[in-house]
Amino acid sequence: MHEDVFRDRRRVVLTSMIAAGAVIALAACSSSGGTSGGSGGAATGGASAGNLPASITVVSTNPTTGVVAFAGSAANKGYDLAVKEINAQKFLGNTTLTLSKVDTKSTPATAAQVTSTAIADKSVATIFGSVSSNEAVAQSPLVQKAGMPIIYTQAGSDGVVIGDYTYRATPLMREYYPIIKKFMKDKGYKSVGIVYTQATPTLQNIGSQTLPAIAKELGMTVTGSVGVVGTTQDFSAPISQILSGKPDVVSILLVGASNPTAMKQLRQAGYTGDVLGNSGASAGNLKPAGADGAGMVWPVDFNYQMAAPSSQKFAKAYAAEYGEQPLNYAAEAYDAAWFLAKSIKQAGSADRAAIKDAMAVVAKEKFDGALGTGLTWQDRDLQVPGVVVRWNGTGEDLLYEGTGS
Repeated sequence: MHEDVFRDRRRVVLTSMIAAGAVIALAACSSSGGTSGGSGGAATGGASAGNLPASITVVSTNPTTGVVAFAGSAANKGYDLAVKEINAQKFLGNTTLTLSKVDTKSTPATAAQVTSTAIADKSVATIFGSVSSNEAVAQSPLVQKAGMPIIYTQAGSDGVVIGDYTYRATPLMREYYPIIKKFMKDKGYKSVGIVYTQATPTLQNIGSQTLPAIAKELGMTVTGSVGVVGTTQDFSAPISQILSGKPDVVSILLVGASNPTAMKQLRQAGYTGDVLGNSGASAGNLKPAGADGAGMVWPVDFNYQMAAPSSQKFAKAYAAEYGEQPLNYAAEAYDAAWFLAKSIKQAGSADRAAIKDAMAVVAKEKFDGALGTGLTWQDRDLQVPGVVVRWNGTGEDLLYEGTGS
């Protein structure tokens, strides 16, 4: 994830991974139609307006079990809401989007297997890729070679967006993380100590490169920097090492459930100030820390308190649908699904190559979405200003919003 929960990036050698007999269950969405249509083996059902078939199948390949289940499950909620709206509004005329969800189980091998299965299924037009960087790196070579369009959210490492069939509806964390510079400058910090995980390329980059570069720009000293392996459960030793340098502020850049553990141990070690974190602390992951979690501050690409009308419209619709406030993972997926719908409409076809070509056209246009207004694509990555939030012990306070282009 750009937010992500995984081991160091590695090259994945995949052979004979098409899973025989795997069934991709299709969610039932009724639609009127006549004879079957579509080209390139990417649709089911009777013909609809133009060259679009009555039903177009999309598969979400996301972890809903394992260490990143919170992110994958939230993303699926965003996809579900968007698809429901697209169908209800008849955005594609009489054509219905049908969303199937497959659990990648937070493992690259499973992600590769379900991707190969989806590629082999001629009824599948497009894939929503995994939020996991390591899973996504395993998926991208497969879809690019097979000519299958895929849209990722999160998956913020290199090796994900590798060709014209691959898009990512989430900005790289290193591109928006620098908006935390305002917070650091306003606080007048002169030094920082950093603990970061080596389990994900995204956070390794923030901890070893992006944040030190921000500190240098502000004239700050990095008093210590400790990278920890992904299996670390006790952070007391690296915390003690960092605090020995007496930094003005501490940065804890960890994945999901590791954040409350580290925050408790940081408070137990006597540090009482704010903590520079990352979006892996969102999704309520800091709740187990109780009062010890208060004071963690991080940049993220979305918060339900954002002022943009399109963001508020999404947040209101999401709350009405699910009875809760949306996480950034859901907002990213929502915008990804609408990007796909616009591309299918532009293509006038469910053919995979036609959708790929249409994506390139739609990506040239600015749009308003859950992630903000005037959003743009650059090299098939979505560009988003971002916001900075602080955990108050029970919820997130929006401190300020970044500025768009």
